Amino acid sequence: MLKKILAIVAMLYAAACFAAVDVNKATAAELDGVKGIGPAISTKILGERKKAPFKDWNDFIARVSGIGEKNAVKFSAEGLTVNGAAFAATAAPAPAAKASAAAAPKAAASAAPAKK
Repeated sequence: MLKKILAIVAMLYAAACFAAVDVNKATAAELDGVKGIGPAISTKILGERKKAPFKDWNDFIARVSGIGEKNAVKFSAEGLTVNGAAFAATAAPAPAAKASAAAAPKAAASAAPAKK
């Protein structure tokens, strides 16, 4: 019986550790609990949140200096959310644009008449 109680307590503790932390509701201590967020960043987050709650991840990234998409991906993986939503990278179309831009000079070169 004691083993079952200890197992349940351990599972509850583990669940609490991996619980999502919403940036609009979290205390400084909860923000500090997210790997990668220290006292300096949590202070910036709380300062910006006092002005207005964060609408979404783009608003969060724009308003809190020192946080870019790279950090947003890391923080989201560690359980940070904005209004309950995890970060979804919006930079996915950029590599496709680079690929089409790189293909354009090749296409222009093949379409050019050969020199005699």
